[in-house]
Amino acid sequence: MQLNRDEMLRAYRQMRTIRAFEERVHTEFAAGGIPGFVHLYAGEEASAVGICLHLTERDVIASTHRGHGHCIAKGCDVKAMMHEIYGRKDGLCAGKGGSMHIADIAKGMLGANGIVGGGPPLVCGAALTAKTLKTGGVGIAFCGDGGSNQGTTAESMNLASVWKLPAVFVIEDNGYAESTSSSWSVGGDAVKRAEGYGMPGVRVDGHDFFAMHAAAAEAIERARAGQGPSLLHVKLERFFGHFEGDAMTYRAADEVAKLRAERDCLLLFRRRVTEGGLLEAEALDEVDRETAELIEDAVAEAKAAPYPPPAELLTDVYAAY
Repeated sequence: MQLNRDEMLRAYRQMRTIRAFEERVHTEFAAGGIPGFVHLYAGEEASAVGICLHLTERDVIASTHRGHGHCIAKGCDVKAMMHEIYGRKDGLCAGKGGSMHIADIAKGMLGANGIVGGGPPLVCGAALTAKTLKTGGVGIAFCGDGGSNQGTTAESMNLASVWKLPAVFVIEDNGYAESTSSSWSVGGDAVKRAEGYGMPGVRVDGHDFFAMHAAAAEAIERARAGQGPSLLHVKLERFFGHFEGDAMTYRAADEVAKLRAERDCLLLFRRRVTEGGLLEAEALDEVDRETAELIEDAVAEAKAAPYPPPAELLTDVYAAY
C-alpha cells in the first residue's frame, strides 16, 4: 500500500510524539512528580502507528498496561493525556485513571488495562456491535507475549473466529513478560495458534513501520469485508524496563544500547524515506522541533493544573443507567 507524502509525515509525527512523550515521562517520573505506576512504550512506536493509521472514528482499540503509544496513535489529545498521568482534573479520565487506566471512549480508545489479557474480550464486544449494527468498524486488541498466554485471549480468539467478528489480535512480543523471556515462556508458535482458531496469522518486524502498515492493511481490510479475525505477531523490543524503576538486570548489559543504535524504528524510518528521496531531512527535523514544543507545553500545563476536588472522589465509580 503506497503512502503519500502527507501520510508519511503524519506517521513520523505520531511516532516522534510517542517517543518524546515517553522519554519525557521517564524523566518526570524519576523526578518524583508522577503518581502511580508507569509502563513506557518507547521503541515500539511503529506497531501502534502502523496499525492505527488505518483506523477511523468507527473503529476501536483495547490496550495494555503499556498504553500511551496506543492512545497517541488512536488520536487522543496529548495534553489531556499528560494531565491524566499527573492526576489532574482536566485529564482524559478526570485525573482518576492515571497511566495504567487511561482511556478516551470518544476516540475509540477503550483504555489501558492493568489486567493482563483484559483487552481481547472487550474487543470482541466492540466487534460484535460493529457487525450487528453494520457500521463497518473493526476492533483491535493489543496484548503482549505474556498476555497471549492468558485464557481471556484464547477464549476471545475462539469466539471471534466462531462468530466471524471484525477483529484483529495484535501480540506485541517485546521479548519479556515483565522479566520473563518469551523465548521459553511462550509455548509453540503464535502464528500457528492463530491457525488453530481458524484465522490467518502473520509475523511482522515491529521495528519496520512500512512492514507493520502493510500487514495491518491486509488484516483490517479482511475484517471490514466480513471475512473474520486475524492475528499479527509483532516482534519488537522496548527501550525501558517493564515499569519505571525496573533495573532490567535480566537484560544483557549492552542490549538496549544496541537496540537503540541498530533497530530504532524512528531511525530506520528516517533513513528509508530520506535515502529514497521520499521526505527531506529538514521536514523531519521540523516535526522533531514541533513535537518537542508540544511535550514541553503539555508538561508545563499539567504541572500547573489543579487536582480533582475531594467532592469528586466517589464519582465515576459506578455506571448509572
